[in-house]
Amino acid sequence: MSVFPLTFPVKILLLGAGELGKELTISLQRLGCQVVACDSYAGAPAMQVATEHRVLDMTDAAALAAVIAAERPDLIVPEVEKLASTALVAAAEEGTRVIPSSRVVELTFDRQGIRTLAATTAQVPTSPFAFADSLAALQEGAEKVGFPCFVKPTMSSSGHGQSRVERAEDLLAAWEEACSGARADTGRVIVEGEIAFDYEITLLSVRHLDPDDLTQVRTSFCAPIGHRQSSGDYVESWQPQAMKPEILKKAQVTAEKVLDALAEDTARAAAASGKSANADAENPMLGIFGVEMFVKGEDVYFSELSPRPHDTGMVTMITQPQNEFDLHARAILGLPVDTAMFLDVSAGASVPLKSPVESDQPRYTGAEAALQVCPDAQLRIFGKPVAHVGRRMAVALATGADTDQARAKAHEVIGKVTIH
Repeated sequence: MSVFPLTFPVKILLLGAGELGKELTISLQRLGCQVVACDSYAGAPAMQVATEHRVLDMTDAAALAAVIAAERPDLIVPEVEKLASTALVAAAEEGTRVIPSSRVVELTFDRQGIRTLAATTAQVPTSPFAFADSLAALQEGAEKVGFPCFVKPTMSSSGHGQSRVERAEDLLAAWEEACSGARADTGRVIVEGEIAFDYEITLLSVRHLDPDDLTQVRTSFCAPIGHRQSSGDYVESWQPQAMKPEILKKAQVTAEKVLDALAEDTARAAAASGKSANADAENPMLGIFGVEMFVKGEDVYFSELSPRPHDTGMVTMITQPQNEFDLHARAILGLPVDTAMFLDVSAGASVPLKSPVESDQPRYTGAEAALQVCPDAQLRIFGKPVAHVGRRMAVALATGADTDQARAKAHEVIGKVTIH
């Protein structure tokens, strides 16, 4: 059995130190935690605010295991997918708690794991899909799901390696793009049939302890977040996404089914390991999950899941008293959560700034003009030491009387900022 409430300070090994990790570090430190931020390069955003930092190749299982052994953290909190999940499974088997569990990290590391679990164990609707480990298998899978279809690496993020394919002749190029764009070579790709959805959402779903009974886990939901993507990466998000109550309920049920299936799978895997100290068995699966879904008419389709704060959820920094980073921090520490929006905020939006240039010393102009757009405007420059074309470098946040007004204001704010 896990022991809650925890004794502070709690030492946390944060794996991934990007902009989401930076905000999570701030939330954790406000609760008295000590955060060791890890990433593959020095000067990453979360390293700038963390207690300590480590630079390492987190896909190197031996290197990651060595850091875990040296730091002896109370919690390991992944913030990226690009990890040696085997090192986390080994750490959990020796009694170190991984958030939300080493098994969940292992499953969501690879799209094959989470999609298969959602479709077969949770039995929720998904787009038609197939996995392929060769061009021939991809051609067969594409014929099965139909054209147009999407070809993606089973292990990637932010749209890397994804292609929309309208005809069989383009599958070779899509296969090569998926293989070259993968964050790790799994030897497989996923091909998905296209759903002509009306809109897509991120439903931030929080698994947390019941404040009245710390032995029970509850799932609470933030207001749905609408978002728009380009090449698989988000270009704006807004909250709340307008939905009929019955459709929102269907989305919540879908998310909870997938999360319950994950929790059950974690328990089975921990029991099968035979390790008596396995932290996956001794601790409940807690934290925030970004569950992405398509909505078409009255139907809701599961798409993807991130077991951590979500990029589209940055909008909550201006819409909720407890934003997604606060919620994740509180949930994993066994503290009470509140997923409500600000009472005086009707709608909010976020728009990221992506670099149009390559620069090893990026500079920004226009911040003063951006923050004069409206009194509530917020601009958050992440502090990444190097800019690459298309890399997310900052985000604008704004509120409005409705989502259209909030989106327009956020676009105006970010449009004032230039990277040199």
